Amino acid sequence: MKLLFINGVNLNMTGTREKGVYGEQTLEDINGEIAAHFKGDECEFYQSNIEGEICAKIQSAKCDGIILNAGAYTHYSVAIRDAISCTNVPVVEVHMSNVHAREEFRHTSVLSAVCKGVIVGFGKNSYILAGESFKL
Repeated sequence: MKLLFINGVNLNMTGTREKGVYGEQTLEDINGEIAAHFKGDECEFYQSNIEGEICAKIQSAKCDGIILNAGAYTHYSVAIRDAISCTNVPVVEVHMSNVHAREEFRHTSVLSAVCKGVIVGFGKNSYILAGESFKL
């Protein structure tokens, strides 16, 4: 199985920003743990702070499933939503924090309706749970 993990805006700062929300591990450390968990599968990791680059990565994906943490783009990016709608690859939306326990503006996702599912609030394990969902 081939899985594509896409991280959006500001997630490159994981481990240094809002440690109480996102923890102290870097995104690179988290990706390493994900790869170790899925050692029998092919994992690709991608991060961009640029909305159009995320759209292009979704549109060109050649994999069995996409695990997407779009960060703040989750709440307003119609462009990423449309990219998800354009692909035949299933997408699971993930968030490390429980966005529903945070600021009200984070409670709304424009992406959820076009995704296979949504996993929130399990820290780095949100990515693993999402990846495992493609094996069900």
